Amino acid sequence: MTHDPRLALLSTALDAAARGWHVFPLRPGTKRPALHGEATCPRTGQCEHGHRKWEQRATTEPDRIRAAWSRAPFNVGIATGPSRLVVVDLDTPEHKGSSDAPDGATTFAALCERAGHAVPHTYRVRTASGGTHLYFTAPSDVRLANTAGTVAASVDTRAWGGYVVAAGSITPTGPYEALCGSATVALPGWMLSILRPAPARPVGPLKLPAVDGSRAALAALEAECAAVAAAPDGLRNVTLNRCAFKVGRFVAWSDLPRHVAEEAFQAAGEAVGLTAAECRATIRSALDSSLRTARPREAA
Repeated sequence: MTHDPRLALLSTALDAAARGWHVFPLRPGTKRPALHGEATCPRTGQCEHGHRKWEQRATTEPDRIRAAWSRAPFNVGIATGPSRLVVVDLDTPEHKGSSDAPDGATTFAALCERAGHAVPHTYRVRTASGGTHLYFTAPSDVRLANTAGTVAASVDTRAWGGYVVAAGSITPTGPYEALCGSATVALPGWMLSILRPAPARPVGPLKLPAVDGSRAALAALEAECAAVAAAPDGLRNVTLNRCAFKVGRFVAWSDLPRHVAEEAFQAAGEAVGLTAAECRATIRSALDSSLRTARPREAA
């Protein structure tokens, strides 16, 4: 009997959905979402009232899953946030691009030992690159975000705003394979204490340090930090990224010291509940991108 990869991947998607995990298609043989982007959004169907990203369009509805996977042998993405999952990603040195990088499984085991606990026994998946994904049920009373290196070196996590490739998916590097039984245990309390967002700081008028710089730069920084403070839940990280990018041009023009922008946005992001690590990564990425692409002042 001929093996039909499309049917096999459809079965993978339906099995994940039966567990309450929200799935969406990834391009065949890859880890990239197969859904349209905002620039090509037709503003119809699910996007009738505005573009919906992969996290918003991930589903557990069998009919929608069958319709999607009828078109191609899509790999299966699991949106961790809507699925109430926290997935710990243990990277290998090769995956980090350096043989000198620490092994995620080793550093995580050492962390567990220091915390006085064994490595949790939960549903786990071997990734195509030889790493491991540990699946945990997320707590219902806190919204956790993705992290990179917050838990330990070469240990990342996927929660709201993140996704993982489901076991059964296949890439040119290799397959994703389930390593043990199907039970997914609750995220241990000691891990939650590491990942829990810092308490929100009281939000008041932004106090900028006295620095040399144009009035326009300082006014823009104050306005964009206020926009971060007013961002609704679920859009805070993307707002932080957008606002930091907009202010980056003043840094590029030497109207504003970079560290001033970083400190102001860091305070604004943490005040609305983003983790310190998440803020740092987002701000750094946004400013770096803005500095690379900023037009000369006279052309702006």
